[in-house]
Amino acid sequence: MDAFPPPAITSVLFACTFNAVRSPMAEALLKRHLGRRLYVDSVGVREGEPDPFMVTVMAELGVDLARHRAKIFDELDDNSFDLVISLSPEAHHRAVEMVRTMACDVEYWQTFDPALVEGSRDTKLDGYRQVRDGLAERIRRRFPDHGAIPARPEGSKGWSDFFR
Repeated sequence: MDAFPPPAITSVLFACTFNAVRSPMAEALLKRHLGRRLYVDSVGVREGEPDPFMVTVMAELGVDLARHRAKIFDELDDNSFDLVISLSPEAHHRAVEMVRTMACDVEYWQTFDPALVEGSRDTKLDGYRQVRDGLAERIRRRFPDHGAIPARPEGSKGWSDFFR
């Protein structure tokens, strides 16, 4: 019996708690990785405001998220996604609830919330960079066939070195 190939993913939704840090980062990184080859969106469980540290670390890659407008699940224009990737426990529960009657996969990528980092501005930015770089690596591994985000270059300090 011939095995069926997995269905093609044409749309991805990233979800976190406030759609202020992790999910907009992931959305922007996947869009940068794949361009317009798939539809990518992000959402939060509760209303939030874009985080200025998130905007700063994404700008280091040349990605402008200053105008990102956080939205919640109820504000989605379309909820027909092939894959929902949740980045926080609360978002994972909401994603599973949303897709229970749909043919949609849900993946949980446990992702630290860098907004919890305390200390100086530089310490906080380092925490946000670690999350950004971790998401970029996970996206590169999850969507390998497209090859737009290569492995971190040897000896670099992070993805920002690569994208310069």
